[in-house]
Amino acid sequence: MASACASRLTPGMASLRSPFLSRSLFSRPISLLPFRGPTRCSSQLSASISTSSFTWDDVLRAACPRYSGDGDGEGDGDDSSDLAGFFEKIRLCNRGSEMQSDFLPFVVEDQIVGYVHHGFADHLRQFDDVFTFDQEGLNGSRFGGRVGLHHLLGTREDRTEAVARVVKCLGRELIPGIRNEHFPVKSSFGGSIIFSLERAAAPYFGIKAYGVHMNGYVEKDGQEYLWIGKRSEVKPTYPGMLDHLVAGGLPHDMACGENLIKECEEEAGIPRIISCGAIPVGAVSYMDIKGYSYKRDVLFCYDLKFPESFTPNNQDGEVESFKLIPVAQVANVIRRTEFFKPNCALVITDFLFRHGYIKPEYVGYLDLLESLRSGDCS
Repeated sequence: MASACASRLTPGMASLRSPFLSRSLFSRPISLLPFRGPTRCSSQLSASISTSSFTWDDVLRAACPRYSGDGDGEGDGDDSSDLAGFFEKIRLCNRGSEMQSDFLPFVVEDQIVGYVHHGFADHLRQFDDVFTFDQEGLNGSRFGGRVGLHHLLGTREDRTEAVARVVKCLGRELIPGIRNEHFPVKSSFGGSIIFSLERAAAPYFGIKAYGVHMNGYVEKDGQEYLWIGKRSEVKPTYPGMLDHLVAGGLPHDMACGENLIKECEEEAGIPRIISCGAIPVGAVSYMDIKGYSYKRDVLFCYDLKFPESFTPNNQDGEVESFKLIPVAQVANVIRRTEFFKPNCALVITDFLFRHGYIKPEYVGYLDLLESLRSGDCS
C-alpha cells in the first residue's frame, strides 16, 4: 500500500448550510389533536434556542398546545392542518440532490454498492493496491468514470481488511466519529454482503446503511404518549438532541428483529420478554448529500406498546434521560423546533400517519406521506 498517509482532504468540499425553520413558522401554535389539559401556556420559547443547549423545560414549552411565540401567552388557535413543519424536516434529511453528479459510482462485482465524491476519490488514488479507477465508467457523473476495488481483493475478508487500512490511514480528522462498528456493503437489503465497512466511513463511500427505530408508546386515559430520549451530551453525533426510545444501526451480522432486541436492552433496559412484542410497521428512507458525504439510509420502523408501569432505564450511557410526552405534543415539537435528531422526526411522522394524527383532509397529505420514502428503499 502507498505510504502517503499524511495527506489531508482539502476544504474544497461543498458546504451546505443546515436550514432552520423561520421564526414565524416556529412560533405558530400547532396542535394535531385536541389537548385534554390546560388551554393556556404562559411560557414563551425563543426560536433562537440552540439545538444543542435546550432543556426538557424548553421541549415542554414548545410542545404546549396553545403555544405562542409572541410573548402574550395566548395561542392563535388550532392550526393542525398546516404540515409545513413536517415538510421542513423531510428537507433536512434530503439535502443536496443537485450535487449527485459530483459523485462517481462505486462498483464491486459488477454491482453499484455506493457513490464516492470526485474530491474524496482523489485521496483514494494513492491506495492503488486497493482502489481502481475506470475512466470509461458509467453515465451519471459529470466527471466520468467509476471507482472499484483491486481484482486481487477477491474475498469479502480481503476487501474488508484492505478498506479498513485505508480508513485508518485517512484518519479520524477526515472520517470523524470512528466507532469500530462495521456495516455490510451490498447493493440491496436482500443482496449478498460484498465486504464490511467502518460505520463512520459509510457515507464517504455512499453505501446504503440500514437501521432500526422503535416508537415506544403508552395508552392511558384514552390518550397516547410517546417515550422520548434525550441523547447524551458526549455522543459524537447529535449530542443532546431528542431521540427515539430505541434506535440503532444494523450491523453486518445481525437480523433486524434481533438487533432491535439488543438495542432495547442497551438503550432503555427493556427485557426481551417485552421487546419481542415490537411490531414491524414499515420503513422510511432518505438521501442526504453534504460535502463528501452521501447518506443513503433506510430505517426499519417498529411500534411497541408499553404498560403504564414501565419506565425506561438507559444501560450504555448514550441517553441522558427519558420523558413520556403526549403524542400530539411530540408532533408540536417536531413541527416547531429542530430539537429532534433529523431522521427520528421522519420515523415519528410515519407514526403520526399510522395513528391518525395526520389526516387525509390536510393539504399536502399524500405528498408528505410519499416523501417519507424519498431515498432508495431497496
